Amino acid sequence: MKFSPCIDLCTFEGTHCEGCGRSHQEKADTKKLVMSIASFIQSYDYENKEEFMRVISSNVLKRLQK
Repeated sequence: MKFSPCIDLCTFEGTHCEGCGRSHQEKADTKKLVMSIASFIQSYDYENKEEFMRVISSNVLKRLQK
Protein backbone atom coordinates (compact mmCIF):
# COMPACT_ATOMS: atom_id res chain seq x y z
CA MET A 1 0.00 0.00 0.00
CA LYS A 2 1.25 3.48 -0.79
CA PHE A 3 0.88 6.25 1.82
CA SER A 4 -1.37 9.10 0.76
CA PRO A 5 -1.02 12.35 2.74
CA CYS A 6 -3.97 14.48 3.80
CA ILE A 7 -5.00 17.08 1.24
CA ASP A 8 -7.45 18.93 3.54
CA LEU A 9 -10.53 17.53 1.81
CA CYS A 10 -11.54 15.22 4.66
CA THR A 11 -14.76 13.24 4.60
CA PHE A 12 -16.08 11.12 7.45
CA GLU A 13 -18.68 8.93 5.77
CA GLY A 14 -17.99 5.29 4.98
CA THR A 15 -14.75 3.55 5.88
CA HIS A 16 -12.31 5.75 3.94
CA CYS A 17 -11.72 9.47 3.51
CA GLU A 18 -12.61 10.57 -0.01
CA GLY A 19 -9.93 13.29 0.14
CA CYS A 20 -6.81 11.17 0.78
CA GLY A 21 -8.22 7.65 0.40
CA ARG A 22 -6.92 6.45 3.76
CA SER A 23 -9.15 4.56 6.16
CA HIS A 24 -10.53 6.49 9.08
CA GLN A 25 -8.73 4.04 11.40
CA GLU A 26 -5.38 4.71 9.69
CA LYS A 27 -5.93 8.46 10.01
CA ALA A 28 -6.82 8.11 13.70
CA ASP A 29 -3.77 5.90 14.36
CA THR A 30 -1.50 8.37 12.53
CA LYS A 31 -2.89 11.24 14.60
CA LYS A 32 -2.19 9.29 17.82
CA LEU A 33 1.37 8.59 16.67
CA VAL A 34 2.02 12.25 15.83
CA MET A 35 0.55 13.41 19.14
CA SER A 36 2.71 10.87 21.00
CA ILE A 37 5.90 12.05 19.28
CA ALA A 38 5.00 15.72 19.87
CA SER A 39 4.32 14.99 23.55
CA PHE A 40 7.66 13.18 23.86
CA ILE A 41 9.53 16.14 22.35
CA GLN A 42 7.70 18.57 24.64
CA SER A 43 8.33 16.46 27.75
CA TYR A 44 12.09 16.67 27.16
CA ASP A 45 11.89 20.29 26.00
CA TYR A 46 14.23 19.66 23.07
CA GLU A 47 15.56 22.83 21.50
CA ASN A 48 16.59 20.98 18.32
CA LYS A 49 13.25 19.43 17.38
CA GLU A 50 14.12 19.20 13.69
CA GLU A 51 17.31 17.25 14.41
CA PHE A 52 15.40 14.86 16.68
CA MET A 53 12.88 14.23 13.90
CA ARG A 54 15.64 13.64 11.31
CA VAL A 55 17.27 11.04 13.58
CA ILE A 56 13.96 9.33 14.35
CA SER A 57 13.07 9.24 10.64
CA SER A 58 16.47 7.79 9.73
CA ASN A 59 16.26 5.15 12.46
CA VAL A 60 12.77 4.06 11.44
CA LEU A 61 13.80 3.74 7.79
CA LYS A 62 16.87 1.68 8.78
CA ARG A 63 14.69 -0.71 10.80
CA LEU A 64 12.31 -1.13 7.89
CA GLN A 65 15.17 -2.16 5.62
CA LYS A 66 16.12 -5.08 7.89
